[in-house]
Amino acid sequence: MTGTFAAPVLAAAEGSHRTLSLALFGAFVALTLYITIWASRQTRTAADFYAGGRSFSAVQNGLAIGGDYMSAASFLGIAGMFALSGYDGFLYSIGFLVAWLVALLLVAEMLRNSGRFTMADVLAFRMRQRPVRAAAGLSTIVVSIFYLLAQMVGAGALVTLLLGSQSESTKIVTIIVVGALMIFYVTVGGMKGTTWVQIVKAVLLMSGAFVMTVWVLAKYGFNLSSLLGAAADASGKGDAFLEPGLKYGATDLWSKLDLLSLGLALVLGTAGLPHILIRFYTVPNARAARSSVNWAIGIIGAFYLMTLVIGFGAAALVGGKAIAAQDKGGNTAAPQLALELGGGEGSTGGAVFLAVIAAVAFATILAVVAGLTLASSSSFAHDVYASVLRRGKASERDEVRTARIAALVIGAIAIVLSIFARGLNVAFLVALAFAVAASANLPTLLLSLFWKRFTTSGAVAGIYGGLVSAVGLVLLSPVCWGGASSTIPKGNADALFSTTAVAPVPLQNPGLLSIPIGFLCAYLGTVLSKDKTSGAGKYAELEVRALTGKGAH
Repeated sequence: MTGTFAAPVLAAAEGSHRTLSLALFGAFVALTLYITIWASRQTRTAADFYAGGRSFSAVQNGLAIGGDYMSAASFLGIAGMFALSGYDGFLYSIGFLVAWLVALLLVAEMLRNSGRFTMADVLAFRMRQRPVRAAAGLSTIVVSIFYLLAQMVGAGALVTLLLGSQSESTKIVTIIVVGALMIFYVTVGGMKGTTWVQIVKAVLLMSGAFVMTVWVLAKYGFNLSSLLGAAADASGKGDAFLEPGLKYGATDLWSKLDLLSLGLALVLGTAGLPHILIRFYTVPNARAARSSVNWAIGIIGAFYLMTLVIGFGAAALVGGKAIAAQDKGGNTAAPQLALELGGGEGSTGGAVFLAVIAAVAFATILAVVAGLTLASSSSFAHDVYASVLRRGKASERDEVRTARIAALVIGAIAIVLSIFARGLNVAFLVALAFAVAASANLPTLLLSLFWKRFTTSGAVAGIYGGLVSAVGLVLLSPVCWGGASSTIPKGNADALFSTTAVAPVPLQNPGLLSIPIGFLCAYLGTVLSKDKTSGAGKYAELEVRALTGKGAH
């Protein structure tokens, strides 16, 4: 889902225009490095490093949540889906947005009241600490690394093609540079530095999307109906472009089930994403957490409405054939539109606007990878190191030092894996991250908060069951296998294994199967195990704390 740009699109960025692009990249990196160094001077305690001292307002945290959530997949991928698939692009945009209602109504306030720094704080509140924190830490790291790979490989492709080089060494250097920057943001700035980077990125992304949206609407007299009609005509698909069924649910039963599976993963996955959950700890109280989600919903909702205009604008002004010729997934739709709005290929205006949008996409990637690295390193230090290895005897200073070391190690692992994965289609990594979050994290989180009988065995079984089933099903799906499915041709060259066999599991997204498996494992682990450590006595305390905030950190 991370966007890549084909060389012909970027031909206008040659010479001085390429210099402008690099200057914009450099300016953003310099700004974020300054912010990180400034934030490091404000980071003194574990609460500062993990939660930014709980000092951010609801508006600031809402912007940071938007900056953390609106990845390159959102900006480039969804716009491309609108441009190529018309109405069906709504599935992603609406799915991503509706997911925040789940987070708002079921997770945000209760998580802020019940936990301290990580998701595992809530899971382990009334359970045995070591097995639950070990399982939650593993799940957090797995989700984060899958998401990191997609962003970093996308960054390599973006910068490589912007430079006009097809050299593999350029991709490798770019991945290393992005990895080094994300390690610096986390180890030096902690949550404060990362949050301000995300706020700056959110402002840049919203500004860039707003300019493109107004520009497109102005070309059609601010008449949305005219824009949609022009997009349908240019698509070559007529009225079908404005109706559901071009991409999902139009062929066979498995296609319809795949649609449902993807929707479930998108709607339920957000409330289980570790790098999103830790954002609720950066505000002073539950009211601010709830308010920050409201701000995030407004910001993200406005952004997805703008991607609708950008996507249909690309279909109308650039054309589906031209977009698909550059990138069959449509990920170049937004930059192609920027080039067209600025005056077309070879024009100074087009090259300048393309450079700006490319810089915004790069900013998006840096902000997201910083949040992911912080979430995974914090979970390792706070959950695995302090609670599992040191049995709760580690000092705050030891925890923070370990978190910084973990950020370095996890960053290095992500860099190495991204180098090996740079030639793969990484779309399945993002889908897998959401599926794992919805299958492993969300069931145990909800049952911990709402089921009095829930036990340690159930929590551990739910996390591992959801994690293994999600990963296993994706490995057997058309995304990795390369066999035929409703939307992936037999022998797909971009698949992980690139076989010509039919995939054992026809679903591209495992959510329809792995999410129920996660809940089922959690339930069976509770009712079948002889483990009676449900913490029923502490459930009342957890319930009061979660609902009222009494005793919250």
